[in-house]
Amino acid sequence: MTKYDFLDSFAETEVSNPFPEVTMSRAGLHLMSLIAVPLCAAVLHGQTVPPAPAAAPDLSDPEVAHVAVTANNIDIDAAKFAQTRTHNAGVKQFAATMITDHTAVNQQAAALAQKLGVTPKDNAVSQSLQTGAADARKKLEPLHGTAFDRAYMDREIAYHQAVLDAIDKVLIPTTENAELKTLLQNVRPAVATHLEHAKALRAKLK
Repeated sequence: MTKYDFLDSFAETEVSNPFPEVTMSRAGLHLMSLIAVPLCAAVLHGQTVPPAPAAAPDLSDPEVAHVAVTANNIDIDAAKFAQTRTHNAGVKQFAATMITDHTAVNQQAAALAQKLGVTPKDNAVSQSLQTGAADARKKLEPLHGTAFDRAYMDREIAYHQAVLDAIDKVLIPTTENAELKTLLQNVRPAVATHLEHAKALRAKLK
């Protein structure tokens, strides 16, 4: 499986930025595409997915950048909701960490977008991710107490496992762009730590 096959497989299943838009190099296109891949995978994993189109969407560079930001924002929003619903101190702290860390990733992605001259543009994939997130939110809303905590942590485990798998099995091995590879290598330890934290916390929620 190539990095593009990986993106296609998840494609089947709003944030504006005042950066001047310029023509990107092939390396820049790969950079923004690969930022989006693990995030899309993570968000779609375990959520309701819209009907699959006949073929993977042909996204422009600004649209791919928007997908990346959207995917991060979805997990940030889920964490903010968890903070309003959970009474478990561990879950509340985990959610706070997700807000802080995913915000930091968005800042890194924004810096890369600025460097590459890309203005994120809304698109069908971003909208599908938001639809899936809304469906997942509806499933969480009726839940309270331990039932909510379990469901939220199950989602976070699936999210971070998908990201880690994408980084280890597809992105780092196939990425040639030095800037992107460095970003992925720097982000990986945090993703792995989040996953282990989520699993340990979930195990305590009997």
